Amino acid sequence: MSLPPRPEIENLKVCPHGGINYAELSAMGIAPEAVLDFSVCTNPFMPPPGIRKMLNNVAIEKYPDCEATELRQRLSERLKVPSDNILIGSGTTELIRLIALAYFRQGDNVLILEPTYGEYEVTCQIVGAKLVKQWTGAENNFAPKIAETVDLMREHHPRGVFICNPNNPTGKYFSKQEVEAVLAAIGDGLLILDEAYLAFVEKNWSSIDLVSRGNVVILRSMTKEYGLAGLRLGYTIASQEITDNLRRVRPPWNVNVVAQKVGTMVLEDVDYLEQSKQKISEAKQFLIDGLSRLDFPPLLSDAHYFLVKVGDAGAFRTALLRHGIQVRDCASFGLPEYVRIAPRTLPECQRLIVTIETLKKKGEMDANR
Repeated sequence: MSLPPRPEIENLKVCPHGGINYAELSAMGIAPEAVLDFSVCTNPFMPPPGIRKMLNNVAIEKYPDCEATELRQRLSERLKVPSDNILIGSGTTELIRLIALAYFRQGDNVLILEPTYGEYEVTCQIVGAKLVKQWTGAENNFAPKIAETVDLMREHHPRGVFICNPNNPTGKYFSKQEVEAVLAAIGDGLLILDEAYLAFVEKNWSSIDLVSRGNVVILRSMTKEYGLAGLRLGYTIASQEITDNLRRVRPPWNVNVVAQKVGTMVLEDVDYLEQSKQKISEAKQFLIDGLSRLDFPPLLSDAHYFLVKVGDAGAFRTALLRHGIQVRDCASFGLPEYVRIAPRTLPECQRLIVTIETLKKKGEMDANR
């Protein structure tokens, strides 16, 4: 008889994500390189030219710098915060798990505002924390309900609160006043402010001054902002005390040498990033106009991605996938009637609209939901 795992692990459910399912494509006879993937929310115009050429000179025979010193220094200069307040991770998901490992105890209450990124729940389950969930529905376009959030906090006294800002998958962006209302009610709990998609919000506010409160961890994703999904790169901004505690539970060499080098280089090309954001904005508007014309109007979103109500999200996704196009089925978020779509290049967005229009004409997509 084999040794059973801890009960928390035995009952753990895997969190579905966007991106290509290679086994699924193989069963359908579709080559992965032939798929246009609208299910991921990364920057489709990055990284800048020259990055791939640089990879030929990376010293992969050496261990990476555990502290990612050069990358942290560049981020420190960009963000105007001490490098000691920054911790680099292999994507924000790794950092979320480090936070839970360092701060959440078995039986602690942790508040999650749903629908949102599923790894918050998985992480809490791994460490045995108790989930307190607040659901925000479509009746008010998934707008935050901060007064209700504060009431829940006063009732359950959570040790941690996760706020995804802008939220994934709804694209809703919390104002500074709303976040400060949560902070005022959190007591000695920890606020994890996940800003993985902040770069794609046109009118955003800086949360960095909140770090001085001593109980705030900001998460940022270079994976999303710079289109580095294959490398995995994210970082936290927090007080030095929190950063030191996260460092204690961080695996050694957690960020590989290629990711560190590429991350350092992309930070130097500010103009290219800004140009890509403008292209993303134009592609988003094209998709909004095209989908609305086809009776699939997207929900309002402060981010570049958005939700679209399609009736049966699984069937909608499968119909498109047969034509080499993937969108995000949001059933795993508790939204089986919605898909999430993020812009790609304008020609690729045109192909998506044309494909949906063709399928509608064939009667394979019903806009009368």
